[in-house]
Amino acid sequence: MNRPRRLNALDMEMVDIIYPHLKAWEVDETAKIILMKGRGRAFCAGGDVKDVISMIKDPAMQSKLNHQLDTEYDMVHFIGTMKTPYIAVMDGITMGAGGGLACHAPFRIATENTQFAMPETAIGLFCDVGASFFLSRLDGYLGRYMALTSKILKAEDALFSGIATHFVFSDRLEELESKLDALQSPQLDEIDELIGKYSVSKNHEPTVYTLYGQNRVIIDKCFKYDTVEQIIDALNEDGSQFALQTVDTILKRSPTSLKVTLEHLRRGINLSLKNCLRMEHVLWQTVPYSHDFVEGVTSHVIHKRTPDWKPKKLEDLDLDSDIKVKYFHANVKRKLIFTNEQDDYIEHPYQRYALPTARDILQAYHAEKYKSAEEAVSFFTKERGDKFGLRQKIEDVFAREVQSIRDG
Repeated sequence: MNRPRRLNALDMEMVDIIYPHLKAWEVDETAKIILMKGRGRAFCAGGDVKDVISMIKDPAMQSKLNHQLDTEYDMVHFIGTMKTPYIAVMDGITMGAGGGLACHAPFRIATENTQFAMPETAIGLFCDVGASFFLSRLDGYLGRYMALTSKILKAEDALFSGIATHFVFSDRLEELESKLDALQSPQLDEIDELIGKYSVSKNHEPTVYTLYGQNRVIIDKCFKYDTVEQIIDALNEDGSQFALQTVDTILKRSPTSLKVTLEHLRRGINLSLKNCLRMEHVLWQTVPYSHDFVEGVTSHVIHKRTPDWKPKKLEDLDLDSDIKVKYFHANVKRKLIFTNEQDDYIEHPYQRYALPTARDILQAYHAEKYKSAEEAVSFFTKERGDKFGLRQKIEDVFAREVQSIRDG
């Protein structure tokens, strides 16, 4: 992506350039690997929301906006179902729409420069581009925490969370790209092995590792509830500095966006990729036309001031009548059509290239594949390679969740 002055923010022109190329490469036998990267200090900082606001305000531009959204959502699904190996290099800012270009790929490389976030609730929108699929499938309730707070994952945290599959220092990317280009008929396992050779060593000392231990205990304990109000009550009851700072962050977000986002993550965990995208496509025909999106972009992005949300408080919104009926069950005109209509899945088919999830670790533990964290490290090393992050992830799950099981 080559729009560095705008941090490679995705607009209609870029979508209309990128997507036809992806389609062409998918059927071109000479296209062995697709490497998506961004020029400058961003992979992709999100959608060009200023441009979207202009189109929302101008009825004459509605067809243009519809085309962009329909094409972008079809492209996100296409990326998630491509047969040609696709690698996203998240070297820098990767937010919003950047998540859609990266998180559905089999290979997602983070670097020391990675800053990943889904910041939509801060501008009166909802976490889109398939976030209802990929955020809802992160460990525990980490996806809810990221969505409601717009938490920025930096560097190694992107790997530990499951957003990234590999962690490679940026000064090794050029050589890695050259080696990838030299592969004759690359298979996915071969690509994984090659990226692994350029990834940091298993003994690498992370500079950023925050989403573990007590913080994760608080996240999973407090974000398990079905309403934003219950989550805030749980955080206040916890009373720790981390919990109270989290409350302060959430309460700065659009109340409407918070409730829409939590609801679509709750639904998304049980939906396939296609149905997650269809749900979000409906929301895009309703949510942006309410007050908060225009207000959020105008205030937060353009004027750098505190937005005036309407309604201002969570308690002023009824989950059923104000959220579910108005946004999720709206009688929208446009339906989403996919190019790869026959392709769908409920779980990411290439999860094996990332660190094991907490569910993977616990399932094997309950199946008595191992008894100790050390045995678990050996088990997953044989399955996924001797990669950085494996030991930290397993030891954290054993310290928090396995120990809790043992304690009864």
